[in-house]
Amino acid sequence: MSTTTSIASAYNAASNPTTSPDTVSGGAQQTLTQNDFLQLLVAQMENQDPMNPQSDTDMAAQMAQFTSLTQSSAMSSSLSALQANSLIGSTVTVSTDSKGDTTSGVVQSVLLGSASSDGTPQITINGTAYDLSQVLSVTPAATTNNPTSSSSTTPSSQ
Repeated sequence: MSTTTSIASAYNAASNPTTSPDTVSGGAQQTLTQNDFLQLLVAQMENQDPMNPQSDTDMAAQMAQFTSLTQSSAMSSSLSALQANSLIGSTVTVSTDSKGDTTSGVVQSVLLGSASSDGTPQITINGTAYDLSQVLSVTPAATTNNPTSSSSTTPSSQ
């Protein structure tokens, strides 16, 4: 029965658009993947009441909601990476601890993926990685406006 209860609570969390996927059941930090959703769907179909089956339109709506959620999550990750990449070469001030200490420097690179604990991009300043949430201020990189000078040669006198 506990399996059915956990499936039901996970199903309710996945089908309720106001519930975050990070709080699926029992308060544990989890993220539903597409594979998890398909397993939930199969379990739901196996355990449904044969006298009162779920409507196929309800299942299609749930699949559409899950697809929308995964696409939104992917877009959010892409925007974070784009934001981090746009800081390369800029001088930023970041908060280094909870006491309010800060450091400044030029963003040298961006670390993506597993470099951070939650997979969000990190910027590298003076060899140290910082989360984007630690950025306090940004000073754009100075653009050098060197006009291209055409070299004119003067004929030498012979």
